[in-house]
Amino acid sequence: MDLVDKSEFSRRWCTLQDGVFSYYENDRNAVPNGEIRAEEIVCLVNNPPHAHGIESTFEVYIESERLYLFGLDSPEAVREWLKSLAKSFVPARAEELLSHDFERIGRLHYKGGLNLERAKEGWFALAGSTLHVCFGDGDREEPLQLRKLQELSIQGDNEVLVLVERRRTLYLQGERKLDFLGWVQAIRRAAGSAGDTLSEQQLTEADVPLLVDRCIDYITQCGLTSEGIYRKSGQNSKTTGLLEMLRRDARSVRLKEGEHQVDDVSNTLKRFFRDLGDGLFTKRWSQDWLRATALEDEEAKIGEYRRLLDNLPTVNRATLKALINHLFRVQRFSGDNQMNTHNLAIVFGPTLFQTDGKDYKAGRVVEDLINHYVKIFNVNDQEMKKQQDEITAIMKMREAASSGTQQAGDFICTVYLEEKKTEAEQHVKIPATMTAEELTFEILDRRKIVMKEKDYWSCFEVNEREEAERPLHYSEKVLPILHGLGTESYLVVKKQMSMENMLIYLASRVGDCKHGMMKFREERNLLGLGVSTGFHDRYFILNHSCLRLYKEVRSHKPEKEWPVRNLKVYLGVKKKLRPPTCWGFTVFYENEKHEKQQWYLCCDTQADLREWFATFLHAQHGGAVWPSEGSKVRAARPQPDSRLGNVSLIPLRGNESEMRSSVAAFATDPLTLLRNV
Repeated sequence: MDLVDKSEFSRRWCTLQDGVFSYYENDRNAVPNGEIRAEEIVCLVNNPPHAHGIESTFEVYIESERLYLFGLDSPEAVREWLKSLAKSFVPARAEELLSHDFERIGRLHYKGGLNLERAKEGWFALAGSTLHVCFGDGDREEPLQLRKLQELSIQGDNEVLVLVERRRTLYLQGERKLDFLGWVQAIRRAAGSAGDTLSEQQLTEADVPLLVDRCIDYITQCGLTSEGIYRKSGQNSKTTGLLEMLRRDARSVRLKEGEHQVDDVSNTLKRFFRDLGDGLFTKRWSQDWLRATALEDEEAKIGEYRRLLDNLPTVNRATLKALINHLFRVQRFSGDNQMNTHNLAIVFGPTLFQTDGKDYKAGRVVEDLINHYVKIFNVNDQEMKKQQDEITAIMKMREAASSGTQQAGDFICTVYLEEKKTEAEQHVKIPATMTAEELTFEILDRRKIVMKEKDYWSCFEVNEREEAERPLHYSEKVLPILHGLGTESYLVVKKQMSMENMLIYLASRVGDCKHGMMKFREERNLLGLGVSTGFHDRYFILNHSCLRLYKEVRSHKPEKEWPVRNLKVYLGVKKKLRPPTCWGFTVFYENEKHEKQQWYLCCDTQADLREWFATFLHAQHGGAVWPSEGSKVRAARPQPDSRLGNVSLIPLRGNESEMRSSVAAFATDPLTLLRNV
């Protein structure tokens, strides 16, 4: 077949036979001008149309840092050649990658999880915004959704590309600089927003565009009580600039009070939806939404809205729920912001349906969605309670603000560093959206404490009456917790000494369950009096959804069963109960009817305590026990390269000693270890 070789810009007759790609002066020549052996190839690239002045081109990268560019008259012909070439150098275990319409395919070295002592060879194919990977020790490919990455960064002098997902961190290095730089550029491009439709945006884990999530978070924190929120327009130039930044790379944008104005951010969100390609309700379904407003029976109308909601694409459905959830909150503060449901509907109806505002039905749809938010979006009692707690916390915060003791949007609380004493007090301003991770770094930054490798600083809720404490999960919102604390409780930031051992246990265990004997004591509330029954041996099984108690190992039917999501587990048992060991838990349970129970568990060893507590955390938070360095807070803070040694939670094999040595080796000099592959 005739191809154009960039080196001479001339036609060449090419063949692929027995793993050798040869190019000749013409189809009559018997001796090739040059050859590329399959084992030399490290990467193939399918270029965009007319990238080099030719209809369709592809690139071949080889071991000796050489690049060949070939062209054909049609993209179909390029695709056929690429598939054939790829099949000649991609190993059989990675052939699954060939099924994708890839723009780039090849091999790279990688490190991930706890196996950081030595880089492995993996095979990668980039198709759209998905990076398909066949790891060195895996027998099937894994997709990485690049637009959902929490962080994408370069470490060293363009030597290591760091990709951070919710549950793992992956470090990539090319075998040669030439092809690796191409991978970096292509992955960065694929991880950005690619167009003006919802599905082409950078997304959160919940499939909501990061741009929308950033704006909603900021307005929740700083603008719920701002008069005329969403009705007022911000400065046009600032709105345009902010929208461009968020569209380009929302992952790197941090909206901060003082730097950004509420009306500029709210206007940015409105303009995003008004300019959205295909609209939030989509061109296919938007008229059906408008027609649904004519239904007179309220239940029938709600049913129709739910049907239409199910018909929307996944990202549109998730985005609509996030927006209506936000507007539902905004109207709860209408006494302050003057934006009740009707006023919000007047603004957002034409914005979401992209109309001129003359059709009242657009506003009616938005008004109905807000008024019937719980039914239409199937919001359960637990979600509603969590939201109500947050709204209550914000309202209390507003009351404190109106007294003149603090700025609007702030709540002041006392947090201790390491121990409860006067000199360790820190008075902190708590925004509505502040997480435990953000509060931890706020305290550390004030004292100029640098979080070093394996320093697992956390925020703890301490209950003095129960003589127990609970490390807050890094994503927990602080404000609702503060307003639920009694006078005998407080917050303290200190190191979580057992976290490293817990992470090693979680990474090395087989399966997601934990089972074994523990000593159990229940406090029953009879006629308002707490009645304890003493400690008794019981057999427990804990999985991702529930904790079951059996009278003994041989029992088939559990005596009790509790959903994991409804448990609050504290470390420690008060001494007056005379616990049989010093390694115990205090557990609080609250069901959907807000009925409460309290009981105690004791383990035989400290290691057993760590394992049970680690399994509780893993089950309650979907495996995300400790934040990656790509979390919002950590990505925004200047960090030394030692972050490369962070322990990442993905299932791994190996004994504790091997894992410890792997982490230690990688922490010493991550780049050197990669170079020595």
